[in-house]
Amino acid sequence: MGRASVAATGTSMWGRTEQQDFRSRVRGCLLGGAMGDALGAGVEFHSLADIREAHGPDGITDLVPAYGLRGAITDDTQMTLFTVDGLIRAHVRRDTGAWHPPTDVHAAHLRWAATQRDWGPDERRENDGWLAREEWLYARRSPGNACLSGLGDVRMGTLEQPKNPNSKGCGTVMRSAPFGLLVGWEPQLVFQLALECAAQTHGHPTGVLSAGAFAVIVHALARGDTLDAGVQQALAQLVNRPDHQETTDALKRALGAVRQGMPSPERVESLGEGWTAEEALAIGVYCALVAEDVRHGLLLAVNHGGDSDSTGSICGNLLGVQHGETALPPNWVTELEGRATMLELADDFAMEMTQGPALHSPAAPSASTGWLRRYPRG
Repeated sequence: MGRASVAATGTSMWGRTEQQDFRSRVRGCLLGGAMGDALGAGVEFHSLADIREAHGPDGITDLVPAYGLRGAITDDTQMTLFTVDGLIRAHVRRDTGAWHPPTDVHAAHLRWAATQRDWGPDERRENDGWLAREEWLYARRSPGNACLSGLGDVRMGTLEQPKNPNSKGCGTVMRSAPFGLLVGWEPQLVFQLALECAAQTHGHPTGVLSAGAFAVIVHALARGDTLDAGVQQALAQLVNRPDHQETTDALKRALGAVRQGMPSPERVESLGEGWTAEEALAIGVYCALVAEDVRHGLLLAVNHGGDSDSTGSICGNLLGVQHGETALPPNWVTELEGRATMLELADDFAMEMTQGPALHSPAAPSASTGWLRRYPRG
């Protein structure tokens, strides 16, 4: 997989405090993204005028029903969860000498694609692992056409031969936060992996590079850097890439909007509607930069006439990883569809990243049985 074929091999010492902080950031990233997704799901496709007419001059200020329930998540969160599953599986397979994370992420996204066409889990597919057996995930929540078609057969798109080469929809960005949670990797490797996995469904350079930029920003936050520093790191990764200008310009517009006065829905809309990757990234980053707290940032990210669930999801990923799970509004957390699954997956990811050898190394065969049932190597 090019430069991302080998992760950072240095073994950092994970003390108990460091493990707890990392787990809180992983939980915050997944729950925060899902929270923004759920807030935006009920007003996606609505104009700002329509949102204000239906919910008042401030727009939505709380969860509203979508898909028949409050707190419903969409394909944004579904795909993010399967990205996490793929990254865990990739790390589990390292013990076998098979190390190609894009292949494992692609396989995980194919499992997501099956949830969009099957009635429910197929218990005969033992290698699917536990996440693909979660029945609540077998629901179509307005999945993007490029994601569906890119995963419509088993051929894996690559940077050299991407799927949907003209597509730059935000479907690349909204699922890419988990790459940034690979805190043991160097930023350029996180960037490269996100690019390679984005090309599996969207081949336009802006769609690919926006996913990589988002992953680098999340990575900086997961390591304890500021959001502004994360954006600067992303810009540094972009500058040497061909066709980076659209993505670079979008991030610079987000930074510029911060200096233009008080945040407002109109200022959000000046950055675009969020249907394309670079616009969704810019809106999510802007709203996270100006957020007074998580609630304020998420409401700003969804009250506009565009792809509200995706911009809310991106903003939520950023604020969640920056501040940790305890910063999330508890009344919204309790209503999130699939919260138990997200917490279980987040904790599994944190354990794999911090204690992987104890879970599945050849030196610990007795410990590996349950873990390998959850995350099969096949």
